[in-house]
Amino acid sequence: MAVSSWACPQKIQPFERTGRVSMDKPTVRSSAPTDGAEPEFDPRDLRNALGCFATGVTIITAAGPGDVQVGLTANSFSSVSLNPALVSWSLASHAPSMPIFQDCSHYAIHVLSRQQQELAIRFSQPRDDKFDGLKIQPGLGNAPIIPDALATFQCHNAYRHAGGDHVIFLGAVEKYDHTEGEPLVFHQGQFTDLAPTK
Repeated sequence: MAVSSWACPQKIQPFERTGRVSMDKPTVRSSAPTDGAEPEFDPRDLRNALGCFATGVTIITAAGPGDVQVGLTANSFSSVSLNPALVSWSLASHAPSMPIFQDCSHYAIHVLSRQQQELAIRFSQPRDDKFDGLKIQPGLGNAPIIPDALATFQCHNAYRHAGGDHVIFLGAVEKYDHTEGEPLVFHQGQFTDLAPTK
């Protein structure tokens, strides 16, 4: 397993907003058609179209006041920059865990392996026993570190940016580790395997 640490060499200022995101005044608006009307899409059909893009699967965790631990499954994770090391992910604006993710100093992003499908399902559901039975270790900012992930990125909660009905989180990677294995893949609303190489 390779383990690396990284310290941000300079202050990162990609967005104007750095505090809690206002849900009443988003900082970014999509461009409207020339007639001024917002485009109307069938939500299910749009979701199906977006589902054509296969992704990996992550679990993102953080700690709140009073040793409260939160975690959720997300496939919106993306690399942004290598120097400085930045990653992004997004969360629905009215998610119950939003206050903790907005206020925490750090969060941990776990890239799941093929063997962790059950864990991905568990953390995608609103339940109180998400961390039961897991050998959790405290990470930066006390973010819970889940064992056996293919990769784990411990991130400073650098910037948050309103984007439609979601908040986009930009994290500055301060520590990471990774190992070999097959990733868990999500496509068209279900888990799947990578196509075998010829």
